[in-house]
Amino acid sequence: MISCQDAGLQNIFLQALEQAIDAAVITDETGTIIFFNAAAERLWGYGRDEVLGRPIGCLVPKGDGNPADLVVGASRELRIRRKDGATRWGAVSLSRVAAHGRTILLGFVRDVTEEVARREELYLLSLVANETDRIVIVTGGDRRIVYVNRAFTEMFGYELAEVRGRWPIELLAGRRTDPKVLQHLRRRAGVERGFHEELITYSKSGEEIWVSTTVNTVLNADGTLKNIVAVLADITENKQIEALQRDVLEALAKDMPLPEIAAMICHRVEAIAAGVFCSILLVDQDGRLRPLAAPSLPEQYSEALNGLEIGPITGSCGTAAYLGIPVVVEDIATDPLWEAYKALALPLGLAACWSSPIKLRDGRVAGTFAFYFREKRGPSPWHEHVVNACTHLCALAIERHEAKTHIAQLAYFDTLTGLPNRARLHQLIDSLTHDPDAANAPIACLFLDIDHFKDVNDTLGHSTGDRLLIEVAQRLQNQLRPTDAVSRLGGDEFVFILPDCDADGAVAVAKRIIDALSAPLRVGALTLSVSVSIGISLYPDNGGDKETLLKHADAAMYQAKGAGRGTYRFFSPEMNRFAQERLILSAALREALAQDALELHYQPQLRTVDGKLHGVEALLRWTHPTLGSIAPERFIPLAEESGLIEAIGEWCLRTTCRQIAAWRAAGIDIGTVSVNLSSQHFRKRDLPRLIAALLDAHDVPPEMLTIEITESVMMDDRTATIETVRAVQALGVGLSMDDFGTGYSSLSSLTRLPISELKIDRSFVQELGQDEQAQAATQAVIRIGQSLGMMVIAEGVETEEQWHILKALRCQAAQGFLLSPALPAPALEAWLADHPATARTASHLDVAWSI
Repeated sequence: MISCQDAGLQNIFLQALEQAIDAAVITDETGTIIFFNAAAERLWGYGRDEVLGRPIGCLVPKGDGNPADLVVGASRELRIRRKDGATRWGAVSLSRVAAHGRTILLGFVRDVTEEVARREELYLLSLVANETDRIVIVTGGDRRIVYVNRAFTEMFGYELAEVRGRWPIELLAGRRTDPKVLQHLRRRAGVERGFHEELITYSKSGEEIWVSTTVNTVLNADGTLKNIVAVLADITENKQIEALQRDVLEALAKDMPLPEIAAMICHRVEAIAAGVFCSILLVDQDGRLRPLAAPSLPEQYSEALNGLEIGPITGSCGTAAYLGIPVVVEDIATDPLWEAYKALALPLGLAACWSSPIKLRDGRVAGTFAFYFREKRGPSPWHEHVVNACTHLCALAIERHEAKTHIAQLAYFDTLTGLPNRARLHQLIDSLTHDPDAANAPIACLFLDIDHFKDVNDTLGHSTGDRLLIEVAQRLQNQLRPTDAVSRLGGDEFVFILPDCDADGAVAVAKRIIDALSAPLRVGALTLSVSVSIGISLYPDNGGDKETLLKHADAAMYQAKGAGRGTYRFFSPEMNRFAQERLILSAALREALAQDALELHYQPQLRTVDGKLHGVEALLRWTHPTLGSIAPERFIPLAEESGLIEAIGEWCLRTTCRQIAAWRAAGIDIGTVSVNLSSQHFRKRDLPRLIAALLDAHDVPPEMLTIEITESVMMDDRTATIETVRAVQALGVGLSMDDFGTGYSSLSSLTRLPISELKIDRSFVQELGQDEQAQAATQAVIRIGQSLGMMVIAEGVETEEQWHILKALRCQAAQGFLLSPALPAPALEAWLADHPATARTASHLDVAWSI
């Protein structure tokens, strides 16, 4: 308490109060204002005459307390209500003064409004820094840490005291931190503003953490560095998903088998989503579950699910697959979906299961992806993020697996009978003859040809012939031992391969085959009798490789036909007459080539979209003065065996170029001309030079010539052959893959060889309209070709129905007897003259079909 008894001194005291910088307010014991200095007038905006004699409460907003209740000797901040309605803050200190027997209260009020505002701002900033989940690091001008927020401590485990004065890069970098990223950070920090980097950092405990860093600089007025503010976000989970996606895609690119990819996905997911057991199931064509991968679940559990039919109350996975939606079961013990299956899961400690359908692009549910939990629960947002990514990866892997399976089916199996084709047969023989564990073990090769099969096609039609082939194939399969194999080479030719089989065993099988086919076959409404001629060759006595073995079996088959058909013959060196006939034919062919007695006929290829000419295929024809017309199927293999095929191919190229030049000179637009060459031509490195010389000599644009590659070229993986093919294409000449789909071709070569055109074999075309599988296979071939940017041409179009199906399937072009047979050049020119430019052929076909 201050005592002021002297009047003069009191006057001085009041004058001092009046001059004080801080507001001074005096009240009597009742709280009535008796003094209000100039500073108080400025602070409150009231004149002293407006407040003197009034209660002190008029100076503060209601509800903020009574100033009279302030404690003497203590300082407190009070809100101040100005006359103009504005609010200010004042720091109030109160003293009690005794004068002339009276006691007064003297209050000094200092304006602290700006201090309160700054303090509030700092408080809010501290909330922003410490309550955010983003990590904040602030360095000084020396790039050493001066501040880290709470999120930093929670993420990395360091307190501010542990990191103050340290460089962030050295503190957080570790074994797998990219040095290049660190270098970028050092170079750009303090120079650039607002740049981003992603890098691996390490916590105090050594845990690896991926962060996305945003760095900003704060400069002094003179432009020197004052602070660096770095904001970090934890992106570890996203990086884990990205790494999984990258690894799965890499595995797909390396053709890793589907079960291995599925197991890898499960292992990786279980590592990043702790506490879950992962399972991937497939759904087969019959709607049954087939385990694919569940590495952390007991094998007997997966076996119990194998073959389980999907349905509306079939656990989590069976129900998810049936409904096509995710199914969450948080308590296996009580959920009705698991009533029939909980005895499988509960003994294993599995309490909950969440299953999501794996949907392919066509909407089909191909499988399920499931999480099992040991506690009763549902998925977390992180689980949902992981599963969303994994179901897409699984769908991609399954689609690729199905595509490979389908392509393998096209490449190695006959689409009509389902039997292995020639390519698969070659693989099988190679595997047997090169097996070190079965060296020189006898192998019997039986070459079968249906007797008079051509008569069936000619009299009853190709569709009946095809159904007959299917029935024959089924009966042949019934004669197989577990180790045997039967394949269809094409047409009516079949081959049996009998491992560990000597001559006696081969005779027994041949007799069984003849007996099995002797019973009449039912083909639709017809009952047909069939017989076969069988040629037998033995490994290693009759051949040490697949070509020789098959060739000798083929020769023996012709001997069986010559012996009256319906029987079998072994290959023997004494087959002189047959060999002599072949020698005579070979000599005649050599003479025909020397005398230019061969000729080319040209078969038009029409575009399906408008019926206009796309080009022509040059087909070799030979008519002997005494032997008559000799089919290419007979003399071309002979030319290959006798070494004439290369000269014949060169003759075809030369004749074609000369004919193209003649057509160009006559103003006849022929499009492109396709020429067939054998695989032997592409083993010669001078083939590109030969073609280039012929094109130059006849002034033929290279784009007017297309070379048709045989399946053996596609299967030839020799470097010289591949280089020759690419060199031919580099000339600007087109490359066409002939007879695609017959099973010879290696589909993987489509992507490594520069093929521009794909020809669908006539065996597919003949089945269109009668066989849904043939149509599906044809559609697959068209899509494969067009997806690779190739022109797709169908061969052997004989009916209007086939033409319109091909048109509907968007096959770009077709050729066949329906459109035109192969014609000599003069006849083709006449045909072209009669073939209207307005595509009347296509219009006619459209009208006929609509009728």
